[in-house]
Amino acid sequence: MSTVTAKSATGAEAGAVDLPDAIFGLEPNVAVMHQVVTAQLAAARAGTHSTKTRSEVSGGGAKPWRQKGTGRARQGSTRSPQWRGGGIAHGPKPRDYRQRTPKKMVTLALRSALSDRAAEQKVVVVDDWGISEPKTKDAKKVLAALGLRNTGGRDDRVLIVVFRSEEAVWRSFRNLGRRVQIILPEELNAYDVLVNDWIVFSRATLGATVARLSGDREAAAEVSVLGEPGGEDGES
Repeated sequence: MSTVTAKSATGAEAGAVDLPDAIFGLEPNVAVMHQVVTAQLAAARAGTHSTKTRSEVSGGGAKPWRQKGTGRARQGSTRSPQWRGGGIAHGPKPRDYRQRTPKKMVTLALRSALSDRAAEQKVVVVDDWGISEPKTKDAKKVLAALGLRNTGGRDDRVLIVVFRSEEAVWRSFRNLGRRVQIILPEELNAYDVLVNDWIVFSRATLGATVARLSGDREAAAEVSVLGEPGGEDGES
């Protein structure tokens, strides 16, 4: 079992946190991650594209000219695909792009993605966000203290896992642009982990994620209470 040093909102060390090998210590299964991410992106497609066939466009009831004697190619309708304004041959029609993906495969892909980030030491655990009211300025200070801003000549993409009840934290980070993404523990997925450079947990959201991926339903249900309004994290 590997460990990572938890940090405070000011960047100071705040103890060690264990990362289970079953979730953060696997050999990433690239094939499974590719299949799951492909399925996820396919499911996000609207599939509302539509073109009209020759039977759906208007006009074309009369034969343009007689069959023989004009010197031109024979034509039966001006709505044929080769005519301007005619129907589209083999064009797209509305369809559902969703692919069936087994739950075990989805879970393995997420574990593999988390293991990949952990192997690159791109997993950060925050002891406490230190944000009591919505302020984008405070969110910028937290990221700067954690060393997640202006690294490598640009801002890295950061995925922040917060509870739904942490409204002040949510509203503080949501205005930081496309390079900062916020997600709930129950919505964590392989694509969002892979598309971001860093993933940042609080101690509570890390516990919720571990409980969810370990298959411990009782622990997952117990931790999820923390994320509900009125739970421990939601109490004022």
